Amino acid sequence: QVQLVESGGGLVQAGDSLRLSCAASGRIFTLYRMAWFRRAPGKEREFVGNILWSGGATVIADSMNDRVTISKDNAKSSIYLQMNSVKPEDTAIYYCAAKALSGTNYAPEGYNYWGQGTQVTVSS
Repeated sequence: QVQLVESGGGLVQAGDSLRLSCAASGRIFTLYRMAWFRRAPGKEREFVGNILWSGGATVIADSMNDRVTISKDNAKSSIYLQMNSVKPEDTAIYYCAAKALSGTNYAPEGYNYWGQGTQVTVSS
């Protein structure tokens, strides 16, 4: 099993930047890829981006690739989400997820492990 714990959410002003962290523990040697998803009020869970656990290559959703960076620190077993120029429509619960090799990399059903989520609210 793998445990994921997000941190760094809260209230931010439109135009500011936010940085979320996700710490992994447990059987992290089984991980292939980690990701960030978000769920805005009344909407489905949305892919934000992912990162290879070994190597660090990232894929960011097209709608956000000019504002989002995902990075990792293997020594801390953590990944990070940096989002710049936040907008009110970025208000959502942000989830960290992790997966083994199999399954889709871009949809929630491909991920085996989930954090509890962290609320981000962007005020205009």
